[in-house]
Amino acid sequence: MNLPGFSVRKPIFTTMVALMIIIIGAVSLGRLRIDLLPDIELPTLSITTEYEGASPEVIERLVTRIVEEIVATVPGVEEITSTSSDGRSRVRVTFAWGTQIDTAALDVQSFLEDEINELPEDIVKPRVRKFDISSFPVVILGISSNIDPVELTRLIEDQIRYRFSRIPGVAQVDLWGGWDREIRIELDPDRVKALGISLNRILRVIRDANLDLPAGKIEEGRYEVTLRAPSEFAGLDQIRNTVIFIQDGAAVTLDQVAHVKDTYQKHTRIVRVNKDRGLRVGIRKQSDANTVEVSRGILAEIESLKAVFPQVNIVPVINQGNFIQRSISNVARSVLYGGGLAIIVLLFFLRSFRSTLVISMAIPISVIATFMLIYFGGFTLNLMTLGGLALGIGMMVDSSIVVLENIFRRQEENHEPPMIASVEGAREVAPAIVASTFTTLVVFLPLVFVRGVSGILFEELAYVMAFALICSLAVSLSLVPMLASRLLASHKNI
Repeated sequence: MNLPGFSVRKPIFTTMVALMIIIIGAVSLGRLRIDLLPDIELPTLSITTEYEGASPEVIERLVTRIVEEIVATVPGVEEITSTSSDGRSRVRVTFAWGTQIDTAALDVQSFLEDEINELPEDIVKPRVRKFDISSFPVVILGISSNIDPVELTRLIEDQIRYRFSRIPGVAQVDLWGGWDREIRIELDPDRVKALGISLNRILRVIRDANLDLPAGKIEEGRYEVTLRAPSEFAGLDQIRNTVIFIQDGAAVTLDQVAHVKDTYQKHTRIVRVNKDRGLRVGIRKQSDANTVEVSRGILAEIESLKAVFPQVNIVPVINQGNFIQRSISNVARSVLYGGGLAIIVLLFFLRSFRSTLVISMAIPISVIATFMLIYFGGFTLNLMTLGGLALGIGMMVDSSIVVLENIFRRQEENHEPPMIASVEGAREVAPAIVASTFTTLVVFLPLVFVRGVSGILFEELAYVMAFALICSLAVSLSLVPMLASRLLASHKNI
């Protein structure tokens, strides 16, 4: 039995299937993640190695070249670029498209660990990072206050930062431009030279005096007690009274050759909030979290923090959620306007409310059914998926118009009953509208095979566009004949 005939003979089944699609699509729409663009994960890794005090030439010779040789043996590497600067080496590795970047990162890390002995001993262990757009902060806050900057930094680190971390969907909270506490020891060169003490010895003495080491364990019967020898510095006086040298039986303490200050680290980044010195907090979301929902939770937490800490001024500087929400709303509005105008144009030319109602059913059902693809396909509701709907909104009624026009022709010319006219009219033009739909699909489906960033961006648009057209084709061959056989039965003319 053909699809139009089955739909006309089984109207209840056809109606229930349509309602089921509408319900599932509506539920899928409520659970969709909202984002600005599709998830873009470039096949690129960066390897950062720090070597304090080394010049760019030394970094290039002792670090960068060795890291490049190690990474070049990893399978799938297509391009390696590097940058050497004062105390830092950065190597960027590009893999072939389609490479699982997480697996590649593990391979690179494993190769580096196996050959780590080729690098200088006093370097900072190389860090491997992947480039992911979703890892950028969704909200950046500016925080200022009249209290002491060091106390403000401590307040943010100990309390405010963790209140943002517990928001559902938040993965990481970073603090930039803070006044981090630093115990600074400024040596007097003349006194150090007069005593004949080397800098390495002073550093070693301070390091050895600030330890917390295990001291074994005591076993007695069924009890076991673990011992430790805590000797970490608890205050500035302990640092000042540290013995660094003994000469002629007299102990020389650190405060005799240096000034010990409780200050903060030297600033390399200055943040201003409304012309006042402040700090910046970047909040990153989890990869599967809804950007809009996370930003809403952050804004709600800001209001509660203002009530708890009135002396702290918190200002959202960048809010991706607000920008995404406005962008998505604009595109969604365009889809609604396009659908509404399409229905008005149909009503103007058909001059029949019932005929317009029959055809206009193809638009919402096709759109709602497409939300199922977006949800079960793991896509997000972004500019590209909504752009696909906006692009195909006018094409969704083409097949239905052809089917309804042929039903009208058979009623008028052949004087067939509505049931027979609906079945035979849809069946007669079915090959033509199927060929027309697939002609449109072959234009968009090749976008699925495009590689690179363009392929990632337009892949979801192609899928959404193709699925929406297929849904509209199924509606024109099932729901339209069924509705035409019922709604147009009592009218001789459409």
